[in-house]
Amino acid sequence: MSRPDDSELPFSLLQFYATAPYTCSYLPGEKARSQVVTPSHLITTEVYGELVRRGFRRSGVFTYRPNCDACRACVPVRIPVDRFHPNRSQRRGMRLHGGLQARELPLLFREAHYRLYLRYQAARHAGGGMDQDGDEQYAHFLLQSRVDTRLIEFSCHGVLCMVSIVDVLEDGLSSVYTFYDPDWRPASFGTYNILWQIAQCAANRLPYLYLGYWIRDCRKMSYKASFRPLQGFVGGQWRDLPADVDPLPLAPP
Repeated sequence: MSRPDDSELPFSLLQFYATAPYTCSYLPGEKARSQVVTPSHLITTEVYGELVRRGFRRSGVFTYRPNCDACRACVPVRIPVDRFHPNRSQRRGMRLHGGLQARELPLLFREAHYRLYLRYQAARHAGGGMDQDGDEQYAHFLLQSRVDTRLIEFSCHGVLCMVSIVDVLEDGLSSVYTFYDPDWRPASFGTYNILWQIAQCAANRLPYLYLGYWIRDCRKMSYKASFRPLQGFVGGQWRDLPADVDPLPLAPP
């Protein structure tokens, strides 16, 4: 399938607007602003794929990208699958969870998934607000989609241990969100899940795994920088981010 030309996509019908400033969720003391795309019913899988290639992401049916007044810390990143080689720690994570069983399920609410989500939020993101999400908020965040979205459940000997939401694009997979059992020991679920998604890309001849945004000074996002090579969308194009070079000066002014 060839990459759609802009003339074939309804970009002329889309509207882009900036939100009012709000408290940044990632950098203390900072204010954030987003550029939002509407109307959502026109954002099909093909259109969304092109938006992702331009640095956008989605949360439910809400499609956005950072558009802060004086900050360019958020860098959209992706892994070029054919050049990726796992490091020693990542290979260890793959071996640790090599016995997990993965199965694709319909994008529907399941009580066991929701309870696992709350446990994960309470352990990993306590006080961030998402640990108080009701079932409707959870469903709006992860189970509402107008694009090709897959829900993958991972279990070990019949015990649920991880859930991953992934969008399927023309040129890759886009990792939406993953949550897992925070009390499982020993565990390296986050690393294993990215490696599993990379393997799915390779098996389906998809060149990229999109990982959303990376922020150098945000500890919660530091894991993304360990997957190399890593490309960032900076200066209006995708380019490799050298491990020893700060990518921030490459961002557009």
